[in-house]
Amino acid sequence: MAQIFDRSSNALARASLVLTGLLVIALGVTLDQLQRSPWVTRQGERPEQPVPFSHKHHVQGLGLQCQYCHVTVEKSSYAGIPPTKTCMNCHAQIWTNAAILQPVRTSWATGESIPWIKVHDLPDYVYFNHSIHVNKGIGCSTCHGRVDEMPLTYAQNTLQMEWCLDCHRNPAKNLRPTAEIYNMAWTKPSDDQPVWCAVDGAKTGVPTADSVNCVTKNPTGEGPQMAELAFPLATATGTANDASAAKLPSLPVYKKFTSQDALGQFLVVHYKIKRPYQLTSCDTCHR
Repeated sequence: MAQIFDRSSNALARASLVLTGLLVIALGVTLDQLQRSPWVTRQGERPEQPVPFSHKHHVQGLGLQCQYCHVTVEKSSYAGIPPTKTCMNCHAQIWTNAAILQPVRTSWATGESIPWIKVHDLPDYVYFNHSIHVNKGIGCSTCHGRVDEMPLTYAQNTLQMEWCLDCHRNPAKNLRPTAEIYNMAWTKPSDDQPVWCAVDGAKTGVPTADSVNCVTKNPTGEGPQMAELAFPLATATGTANDASAAKLPSLPVYKKFTSQDALGQFLVVHYKIKRPYQLTSCDTCHR
């Protein structure tokens, strides 16, 4: 009886299995890259807003602070979109007839909110708290980029879970002194631009990060070659001086940092940042 399948059928069957496997792998890689692409994450996308508000003009040009508009960023889970009244504080006096600001004037007259389009829009199942990040040493530009250089606001980062986890696995690389939170031009410490930090001790009723005081200039006014600065209570010139010095509060000891890793590890400890293994509850981020 003649064979139904030719001898080449075996080779074709093997080739088809290999080809199918390659196609499945290629499809998986393509989908993986697609869900990270700007087409999905909307990175760099500048949505058309009712008013083309320019952060570059208001922040870099006029010198407005982030907190002037985003008043709840330090004490609430959301940064807050400024009400029309915030805009009218200035624009009731300047650019009062500009056509570009007609939606603002209409909102002020009718009491209806301006329908802004969210640029940084997280899924509904994700809980993100602005206040805890700001009060723990995460700067605005770390997540939002150099907003002060954006004529029209866009998302610089993906805001996907893997991006969040990358920071939470090693928060030291992004921590900065709390005095520099709103400094968009903050640069990491280096040999040429060191940072000095001292621990003042825990304070009641304030964020733990406020117990650390950091400066970008040598607190002693001496050369930058000193690695660690300690301030003595007083010189030992006599019994009377020693007795009076003993009554004085101890002055802070400043430590010099020339790398982000060293500064970050120091701040992780004194800001009391939770390690990934300490975040044992899923509802920390998912609620």
